[in-house]
Amino acid sequence: MTIPTREAYRDLLVKLMADDPRLYCLDSDTGLFAGVDFGPAAGRYVNVGIAEHNLMGVAAGLAASGKIPFVNTMATFATTRALESLKVDIAYSGLPVRVAATHGGLSAGHLGPTHHALEDLAIMRTLPGFTVVTPADATATEEAVAQSVDLPGPVYLRLGRKATPALEAGPTVLGRAQTLREGTDLAVFACGPHPVLASLAAADLLAAGGVSAAVLNVHTLKPLDVEAVVAAARDAAAVITVEEHWRSGGLGGAVAETLSEHAPKRVARIGMPDTFAQVVGGQEHLLDHYGITGERIAATALTLMGGTRDDPDLSRV
Repeated sequence: MTIPTREAYRDLLVKLMADDPRLYCLDSDTGLFAGVDFGPAAGRYVNVGIAEHNLMGVAAGLAASGKIPFVNTMATFATTRALESLKVDIAYSGLPVRVAATHGGLSAGHLGPTHHALEDLAIMRTLPGFTVVTPADATATEEAVAQSVDLPGPVYLRLGRKATPALEAGPTVLGRAQTLREGTDLAVFACGPHPVLASLAAADLLAAGGVSAAVLNVHTLKPLDVEAVVAAARDAAAVITVEEHWRSGGLGGAVAETLSEHAPKRVARIGMPDTFAQVVGGQEHLLDHYGITGERIAATALTLMGGTRDDPDLSRV
């Protein structure tokens, strides 16, 4: 599928609601559900308006009453504006609220730093009991949503804005990293559509120069698949993490923390530098400008490996 992850989420949720009276859809006037026919579940769609704190409070009340609410807002508003409610109303009580956060990372690039969500993964993985998921394509989103319904405790689902290519990957299982490429020289861990695609592109560049890179899609940031991370990193010369997030606190932090305990290894983290975006542009422009690209990953890998190989194209990255 090449539809946006947020639309894949929406379409499946509407279908699930028709068959499961426990499910509620709470909206914050996002427009994602404009014109949607909920059929027999129409009474379980509630638009609370642009009031994210209230959105989380209503969701907590429903969850405490035996319902399973899916709440919809932009990632930056879910995790900064409504953080207190996420912490106190939802996480503290371990309630089964599913937070569907759209416009993750730089996908609201054209709206500027106020709408970029580059701290959300760092925030959410520190809240006790939350499952944190960043699907890499539409199919993975559907699989994550379906599996989340009966998952204990709250869930944070980070979604994009625009369509991205489908991955050639097996079924998504929450809590288990996917090995997309086998490799023996180094291990690349990525989460989210663009970082995963960039990592695969880097693996192709590196293979042309004789470097074998494993690529793992770490779609579930919490609980992290510690076994898969350690196994992939143990015999690798180095590790690279790639994410559409500030370099601190997200996937890179989770992998570095894990390896420091279980299999110490040099870790290079590719993500947004410690700055708000200083240029104006869409998501792809910002990703390219700040080096969250296959070329940057390949260049970093070569540096970690101690220099370039013979391939002339690879040596220029």
